[in-house]
Amino acid sequence: MVEYTRLAVDDLDQFVFGRCPFPLQVGDGLKLGDGTVYPELNFTLPPMQVNAATMDQVRREYTQMVEEACARAVDLQVPGLVVELELLPDLTRQPQWGAEVTAILRTALDKYAASDGLRSALRVTPNDNRDFVRPPLLREGEEWEKMVATFDLCAEAGADLLSIESTGGKEVHDDALLNGDLAGSVFALGVLASRDMAQLWDLIVDVAAKRQVVAAGDSACGFANTAMALADTRHIPKVLAALVRVLSVPRSLVAYERGAVGPGKDCAYENVYLKAITGYPMALEGAEAACAHLSPVGNIAKAVADLWSNESVQNIKLLGAMAPTVSMEQLAYATRLMNEATRAGQATLLRDLFVASDTDKDPQAYVLRPDVALKLGAEILAEPTPYLRTRRAALAGLGALRRGEAEGAFLLRRAESNWLRRLSEQAEQLPEDEGHFIEEMVARVDREKVRLGQYGLDA
Repeated sequence: MVEYTRLAVDDLDQFVFGRCPFPLQVGDGLKLGDGTVYPELNFTLPPMQVNAATMDQVRREYTQMVEEACARAVDLQVPGLVVELELLPDLTRQPQWGAEVTAILRTALDKYAASDGLRSALRVTPNDNRDFVRPPLLREGEEWEKMVATFDLCAEAGADLLSIESTGGKEVHDDALLNGDLAGSVFALGVLASRDMAQLWDLIVDVAAKRQVVAAGDSACGFANTAMALADTRHIPKVLAALVRVLSVPRSLVAYERGAVGPGKDCAYENVYLKAITGYPMALEGAEAACAHLSPVGNIAKAVADLWSNESVQNIKLLGAMAPTVSMEQLAYATRLMNEATRAGQATLLRDLFVASDTDKDPQAYVLRPDVALKLGAEILAEPTPYLRTRRAALAGLGALRRGEAEGAFLLRRAESNWLRRLSEQAEQLPEDEGHFIEEMVARVDREKVRLGQYGLDA
């Protein structure tokens, strides 16, 4: 197990897109974090059923998507490309189907490497189907067994990178979000999710080692991006969504403690922190991910990205071309500008412009500021366990938000300011003693929604 006690990047001048302390060579000669930002293209099927009767169409769709995207990448002279295959639930439920699609993408990437010199890597992200059983079964049952098989078969079929958006603890966190319950959120992320991550990533790292591929990283999408979406529709306060982004850092760090080495997954906006902590290359997403979801952090997320992603786009026809090909072009131009800034010695200037364009618009952007992330990341690492780190993230994150508001770094509506005060009061009640906290939370948890034994807790 790797222990992180201090930041790998503690100098703001060195905290920039395209560079990290520990560059990683993946796939067909791509070196991530060594000075170049590469596009990471993510695509998925159009609205359709996935079953035995439609698998021929599924194969054709994925073949078309990858072929046309690679051709466009060659036309635009991209220096390299990462393709991500986020497996749909049915492609994880049938591990062989997921492996077949992986092989289709692998064949196309290899073809374009041979014919056009397109350097590339393939990330495969099985779906976390454990959440489909309620309460979730995390270490047993059909969904678990098929997910494990999917990792192995996809690695064998040609994946270079293995990732997941794991959901352990989400069954508690969803209610905590909607109720503005900070203790519930800390319990879900700092205790339940972190325990699940440790066991899950031991498995993924073992599979990666056996198949000689890369254990890349996880994403707190089901927690922090859910909060971002709820804040966008004003179902929860923006300051709560901003705070959850910081609270997700210790949980996602567990993957790297158990042996993941990056590149962290695109929808993990907490990767800003994880890059500073681990020194590994990270994928991020923002403006070009609007095809999948809206966000208030479209530019600031570019500030320290080593891969820049579109999230996930359906294979539908647009006026210009099929949507994945359009996304490929958008990513090519976005990363081209970042790389040109690096060549001109202006990377930090462009980084600061990305930051300035978003940071005063929303507290969720403010907590992604590189300088804020460095300060909060160091605070988080001052604690030794996921719970204590999550508790410190709450206290320090809320302190940063209060200072930001007082300094006029961003503006809050009166209701948001009131929520900032309430959350600060809740944070002060979080006990230092982890055992005492777990005892308190176990006593109030809804046993109809969570199987505590799956997290190693006594029911």
